[in-house]
Amino acid sequence: METFEDFLKRILSILFWLLLLSPVIIFPVFFLLIPLLGISVPTTNEFLTALIDPIKGIQLANKYGVGPSSTFFKIAAFPGFTFAALIATITILYERKLIAKVQLRVGPLYAGRFEGVLQPIADLFKLLGKEIVVPEKADKFFFWSAPILSIGLGAALLAVLPLSPNIYIARSDVSLLIPFAIIGFSPLIVLIAAWASSNKFAFIGGLRALHQLVAYEIPMLISVLGVVILSGSLDLISIVESQQQVWFIFPQLLGAIIFYITILSELERVPFDIPEAETELVSGWLTEYTGMHFGLLQLGVYIKFYALSLLFTLLFLGGWYGPAFLPPLAWLLIKLFFVITIVILPRAVMPRLRIDQLIRLGWVWLIVLSFINLFIAVIEVSLGVI
Repeated sequence: METFEDFLKRILSILFWLLLLSPVIIFPVFFLLIPLLGISVPTTNEFLTALIDPIKGIQLANKYGVGPSSTFFKIAAFPGFTFAALIATITILYERKLIAKVQLRVGPLYAGRFEGVLQPIADLFKLLGKEIVVPEKADKFFFWSAPILSIGLGAALLAVLPLSPNIYIARSDVSLLIPFAIIGFSPLIVLIAAWASSNKFAFIGGLRALHQLVAYEIPMLISVLGVVILSGSLDLISIVESQQQVWFIFPQLLGAIIFYITILSELERVPFDIPEAETELVSGWLTEYTGMHFGLLQLGVYIKFYALSLLFTLLFLGGWYGPAFLPPLAWLLIKLFFVITIVILPRAVMPRLRIDQLIRLGWVWLIVLSFINLFIAVIEVSLGVI
């Protein structure tokens, strides 16, 4: 394949044969297994009616637990994994184009003809076609497990993050604590991937990730306590509802800045990309991963990127609240892409810090400023400012 047209023809031919053969393989298996599981099979009349009438189709899907109102749909499609993966895909293209514009470059241009809009799809199929190479001395089980764990961790963050008062997978009275509990496992996955690679550069990157965790995790947790004090709740929906009059970024500006810095560190983004550090460690803990192993790890990272940006939007920018001329979900997405933009920008303009500079920043400055921010929140509540 020498041109993008050849690439598209190859992909379309693969999709054609998959669609052609899927009824031959899937439907017999479906109709054999469903009766064994004790589930009634839709009649031919119901199935044909559902194809013609969208409302009947939705009702039939709801009947079998896969409709838009089902938990399965929420987890698998919206607002769960598929929606997050779509946002992550858009973010990857947006990041490459934005950084190129800032640095007076062109960026992806040819895939899709218009500003490289199909570049993420081209990258996906490129990774699908690449050989997966596993080092001879690697721990095979953990080496294969790390990409799956990365995807699982990113997907788990979506469970309690609401997109509106009615659009969420699950709601909890302590939903703010759950993302931080999940995030705590992230450096462990990095260390597993690094250790399993049996590569010195990868292992050094994994150790750096653990040092990074020590530097940012405590300030990250303390920085959001001011929001908890102002809202009087650990429920994310209640926290957003507390911002109908004033977004918390105004009374908690210092906390928002600290949380933003710790997000950069959690996502290993410039200037805190120390565990990867291409100029020092080849690609850090990612060095030995190729093909879709690398693709799954990157997808997990960008889903986490989306989740943390959404969390910042909910905590400090009033979530889905805005003027009535746009629906709540539209306001949330506008704010979300603003946060994504300010997280991306340092990569275009800043150099990387050393590990000792990061630890000094975390323990000397961020932790002190986070306690100061906590006292500010207490004073604001005591004076009745909020």
